[in-house]
Amino acid sequence: MSEQARKTAEALEYLTGFGNEHSSEAVPGALPIGRNSPQRAPLGLYAEQLSGSAFTEPRTHNRRSWLYRIRPSAAHPPFTRIDNGALRSAPFTEAAADPNRLRWNPLPDPAPGTDFLSGLWTLGGNGDAAQRAGMAIHLYAANADMTDRVFSDSDGELLIVPERGGLLLRTELGLLAARPGDMALIPRGVRFRVELLDADARGYICENYGQPFELPNLGPIGANGLAAARDFQAPVAAYEDTERPTEVINKFCGNLWSATYDHSPLDVVAWHGSHVPYVYDMRRFNVLGSISYDHPDPSIFTVLTSPSDTPGLAGVDFVVFAPRWLVGEDTFRPPYFHRNVMSEYMGLVEGAYDAKAEGFVPGGGSLHNMMSAHGPDHETFERASAAELKPQKIDDGLAFMFETRWPITATAQAAGADHLQRGYDDVWQGLQRHFRA
Repeated sequence: MSEQARKTAEALEYLTGFGNEHSSEAVPGALPIGRNSPQRAPLGLYAEQLSGSAFTEPRTHNRRSWLYRIRPSAAHPPFTRIDNGALRSAPFTEAAADPNRLRWNPLPDPAPGTDFLSGLWTLGGNGDAAQRAGMAIHLYAANADMTDRVFSDSDGELLIVPERGGLLLRTELGLLAARPGDMALIPRGVRFRVELLDADARGYICENYGQPFELPNLGPIGANGLAAARDFQAPVAAYEDTERPTEVINKFCGNLWSATYDHSPLDVVAWHGSHVPYVYDMRRFNVLGSISYDHPDPSIFTVLTSPSDTPGLAGVDFVVFAPRWLVGEDTFRPPYFHRNVMSEYMGLVEGAYDAKAEGFVPGGGSLHNMMSAHGPDHETFERASAAELKPQKIDDGLAFMFETRWPITATAQAAGADHLQRGYDDVWQGLQRHFRA
């Protein structure tokens, strides 16, 4: 943890707006005017396009940014394979997909000197990284900065949810600060380095192999509500001009590859485009819900969605259960018992979740695969069934969910982890028969 990183994070300024055509320059005059690739780019820079989508995808879905950098990305030595550590990728074939409900305690504290990349630990996922379909769930635990090394993911974009400790994300396009309560989104292929804002850090990651995340359509909700585009913050241009050796690690088709550059690749002086990182304060989510009766379906809490080839069926949704009021009359107010064709991984950033009385703690997570029966535990059911139905503010916790169209297969390390809760099914014991004919 660096005091300088803290000061840097506190002074950051941002561009605003999800999906906007942003532009930024760290040095005046670095951005060319009226064209993307002039014969000679300004200030002796190299022009380079970073494409997050195919050239011919529809304009509304096209993601690309033009970068104006000190050295072109093409100037590097060969990459060589390195050990993957505890990082895994789809297809997940180490263990059979499990229909049982699973829950984990937080990751154990890592060994001293563990940075963000070394602290990645894969819980599971689905699809195929090489086919750009599906997703993976990772956790991270770190107590050291990434020093003289940079990471990029060719397999997918990374949605990062800090649970303990803040992160300073130094990306090619600029700097982002992500603290507990925030989420950060690093697009496919964008290089970045992580520095810690506190003594240690812990959190969750959704690696999205499929279509890039976008804001969900609002339909009958209208023009406003849920996550507002203006609340997503993108970095302003910032660059490193160093000539000391830097290890660049690339995740490609499920494996890690490394090359040592003679300079920092975070040397973009100016840029413009829509393939950009973001940070978002999840507490700004505008919660919509029932003001008459019944608990709304969790889809009403969707922040971002990765669409699939079937309309309405997401490759993965990112859902947040932010502070809100409950006012439904004659209503069981916690989440109802249900079985779902979608698969749900839930994490907790702080406080408690209103469907679980105990055992679900910040840094932990639960997995309810497709059609597995779940819902409030015994204690929550009894309490909510007898509660006085006066207006109730839910503001003592912040939970989220990665919801995906396919079953999530756990890795062998997750299925056999010491921090797996072996007695999770017991939370539903004691739900008695009340039927009277």
